[in-house]
Amino acid sequence: MSSKSLSPSGIRNFRQSRAGTYLSIGTQVIGAFGIYKRVRQARRDHDNLMLLDAVVSGVALATGVAVLVRGLRRLGEDDEFFG
Repeated sequence: MSSKSLSPSGIRNFRQSRAGTYLSIGTQVIGAFGIYKRVRQARRDHDNLMLLDAVVSGVALATGVAVLVRGLRRLGEDDEFFG
């Protein structure tokens, strides 16, 4: 790898790319499994505070995915071959 690909601007460009956005969505989907486990554990332990924490985390995750999907759509508007 060249030193240019490791620069902060190279990382920033990857995050704003279609591949970087898909990677971010995949990471968040994997995080959903952890939230699901926390909800199950909270219900099993009858712990309302832990359940509330897991639900709030789930809402934050859903919002993050929605923002990433919106970014994908905006990237698609710039691409003449996309939708």
